[in-house]
Order: sequence, then C-alpha cells, then structure tokens
Amino acid sequence: MKINGTARKYIFPGTEVDIILKKDQTTGRLTRGIVKDVLTKSENHSRGIKVRLEDGSVGRVQDIISFTGLD
Repeated sequence: MKINGTARKYIFPGTEVDIILKKDQTTGRLTRGIVKDVLTKSENHSRGIKVRLEDGSVGRVQDIISFTGLD
C-alpha cells in the first residue's frame, strides 16, 4: 500500500519510504529506505516530511511503502 508522505502521523522510525534527495529534485529520482529519524516538526508539509534514513540519506518523503500501526 502506498500512502502520500505529507502527514507526519504516518511516518515513524522503521517505516519503509521513498524519499527525494535535494540533489535529485530536478530529476525526480527516488531513494527507498527505512526511516531512522523524522526531522520535520510540523504535522504536515506540502512537499513531504523530511526524514533521515538508516543509511544516512536525508530527504522528503514522497511515498510510504510499508509501515505498522495503522488498521
């Protein structure tokens, strides 16, 4: 199930996501990984919640791939 990444309430450490890195904004290339830290403090962000992945990459969530905690 894919969910848009603009709402912080769906993004937790351990969530698998597709992010867009700053350097890839012009190409739209996505990077998939597991969230380590949620960096955005606000509940919503129009361009996507900013996260740090377990590999250290930082970007904005475009899609949530898999997660736990929702019915």
